[in-house]
Amino acid sequence: MLEYLKVLLYPFSLLYGLVMWTRNRFYDKKILTAVEFDLPVIAVGNLSVGGTGKTPHVEHLIRVLKDRFKTATLSRGYNRRSKGYLLATENSTAAQLGDEPMQFHQKFPDIEVCVGEERMLAIPQLIGERPETEVILLDDAFQHRSVKPGLNILITDYSRRFTKDHVVPFGRLREGRKGYERANCIIVSKCPPAMSAAEKDAIRQEINPLPGQQLYFTSLKYGDLYDMFSNTPVSAPADTTILLVCGIARPEPLLQQLKQTYKQVFLLSFPDHYYYDGHDLDKIKRELNNLPGTNKLVVTTEKDAVRLQLKAARLQELSIPIAVMPVEISFLFGETDSFNNYIFDYVEQFGSNHV
Repeated sequence: MLEYLKVLLYPFSLLYGLVMWTRNRFYDKKILTAVEFDLPVIAVGNLSVGGTGKTPHVEHLIRVLKDRFKTATLSRGYNRRSKGYLLATENSTAAQLGDEPMQFHQKFPDIEVCVGEERMLAIPQLIGERPETEVILLDDAFQHRSVKPGLNILITDYSRRFTKDHVVPFGRLREGRKGYERANCIIVSKCPPAMSAAEKDAIRQEINPLPGQQLYFTSLKYGDLYDMFSNTPVSAPADTTILLVCGIARPEPLLQQLKQTYKQVFLLSFPDHYYYDGHDLDKIKRELNNLPGTNKLVVTTEKDAVRLQLKAARLQELSIPIAVMPVEISFLFGETDSFNNYIFDYVEQFGSNHV
């Protein structure tokens, strides 16, 4: 029955795909104009709707660039409670910026973080306020074609590669598969850490990158738990009962990671980018109390933590112990330096070509 209902969505996918194809053709033929800026702009995005691991890839780029170049990030600020252009300050919250920009701001206070729905308007505002900016990272901007980036990075999930997907609502793609042709660099994310060279070659043939397109493979690398309030390390023995609380597109990888360490792991899932209210906190407390065992702990993601911090007073009143699980990416096949140098070369060559 479910498959039958899904088939009924296919005509709508064809219609939506046609709309997106037409829009892209207008940009390709310069009927619609894309703005270029006189500094390196790197766009990071995907073809699918959420869940590709984009955020840790942006954070990797921040780590690569921030010690050599004055770096800024620009995001739409999805699901934030504000409008227009905003530059993060020490008083900013996740409600003002959105969860991902707030996460960047907290983890990397030495870079500029800003949000704005219209990137072509936000970039001049950012440059006007921070003229020393040397490189801008556009977060989730692969379909935002009013700005033409100098480097376009496309991320696709290993288990949901765009080559095997369809346009929404039949599938999860925001546009047709041929959109990958705009990318300068393609990253297959969330790969198994022990992925074989044979599988790498098979996926390369499947994606069939264009001449000049770079292709990399990454896996997720989870860090040590830390307390959400004090940022101090959290030691949780293997017999600790874990309640994973998260509002992200795909909690499965983190759930499996926790199950490798802890015998009893339970999931309390909320919608992606969800803002928790008092009733949710009461529910978390009840769920935690009802779990087996005496040693219990709530674990959440860094993205959820910045939203939960909006309710810090109530969480502390309820005495809910919350640990945060950080995540980074790891490049497979020893290609970390290759990717980093690829990014450095782009930024440096852009500078030398625009003296």
